[in-house]
Amino acid sequence: MPYTLLLVDDDQDFREEFSDALGDEYRIIEAANGRQALELLGKPNEIDLVILDVRLPDISGTRVLQQIKSGNPQLGIVILTGFGSKDVAVEALRGKADEYLEKPVNMPRAREIIKSLLDKRVNPIDIMDEDTAGKVERIKRFAQRNYDKKVTLNDAARTVGLSPKYLSRVFKEQTGVDFSEYRLGFKIEKAGEMLEKTGKSIGQISDELGYQNLETFIRMFKNATGLTPAVFRAQKRQKTSKPAGVPHPSKAAGPGIKKRPNRQ
Repeated sequence: MPYTLLLVDDDQDFREEFSDALGDEYRIIEAANGRQALELLGKPNEIDLVILDVRLPDISGTRVLQQIKSGNPQLGIVILTGFGSKDVAVEALRGKADEYLEKPVNMPRAREIIKSLLDKRVNPIDIMDEDTAGKVERIKRFAQRNYDKKVTLNDAARTVGLSPKYLSRVFKEQTGVDFSEYRLGFKIEKAGEMLEKTGKSIGQISDELGYQNLETFIRMFKNATGLTPAVFRAQKRQKTSKPAGVPHPSKAAGPGIKKRPNRQ
């Protein structure tokens, strides 16, 4: 399956021109304004890159950029600016855009930028040539990409064109866990990384992982690791600050599932 681009621009003629030029190479989803774009990205999706105009009729492109990066910092974004609007491009790049293109868009340059950004990602698999193992790998990436959203087995099954029952069976055969356990395990890993490597509060981490309330996050994390998030963080920081060569009296359990947790 080709990479998926989300084109966000209120100019229908431009969207059609862009899709005609690149539609043979990529799957292109269109949004006419910022709210439509955020709504699409707020649902389980396979979007690999966003092409985002800075001038939108409802929300400024830079604000949409900030909201996208806040929820999905790994998602690539190319900003579209008017001719000569270098100040807007600089502002967008400071807001964590990956690249920018000036209008009228130079299509060879657009292809070059898009390819460069997408080459940093795992190569896509053509769904027509996927075997069952390939589809399971694709579902794993789908779960990882949408770790902050409510993703069901039905969502995953639709992505690869399999029945939920069949996907459930082959997924467990090839991974050793069922889909919900895999998804939860990845969320716990992400939580562990954020607790160890960022200064975000436990409440902020809970929100970014898509939990409806903090108590649920704390319970799920403890079920999976044997430690509350606060203790996990404290042990990781204590270990980091311990002088080299001095053995630490206790070891924090690494993120991941040690026992079958309660279903989220």
